[in-house]
Amino acid sequence: MNNKNKLFVPAKMEYVKGKKPKVDCILCSVIKKEPDVEKLEVFTNEMFIVSANLYPYNPGHLMIFPKRHIESITELKKKEVVSLHELQVKAVRILSEIYQPQGYNVGYNLGEASGQSIRHLHLHIVPRYRSELGFIDLIGNTRIIVENPHDTVTKLREEFAHKP
Repeated sequence: MNNKNKLFVPAKMEYVKGKKPKVDCILCSVIKKEPDVEKLEVFTNEMFIVSANLYPYNPGHLMIFPKRHIESITELKKKEVVSLHELQVKAVRILSEIYQPQGYNVGYNLGEASGQSIRHLHLHIVPRYRSELGFIDLIGNTRIIVENPHDTVTKLREEFAHKP
């Protein structure tokens, strides 16, 4: 987005301006179930949490992050790499069934120059759609989030619990 575009996510504006929970690491706080942080957990296993993104780019936007605090993929152990890949595949299968996107962006922001805003490794899975741009995107240079992340959690929790 260029400087003229706007992101219509009212809560995100407060976050960008600095209204954030006073914690060392937001994802570690989610893992510890600290009361001051929003929890959008969809699924958890021994090593990872799958969570809806609080400020999603698209409906179904998920993040997968390790329960231990690491900042780079180079710190992952072999068993974590395998578990992470399995969760990534499971997430894509479930998102494909529920949301029927036409594609995905899957990846990490590693380092400040990449746009990383949380210094705890997390993998983004963003469903992509041919018809993402709507009237307000084109005319108003504003990005509308079309699904509340709490609704995403509700839709996906049961699917993750019961599917291999």
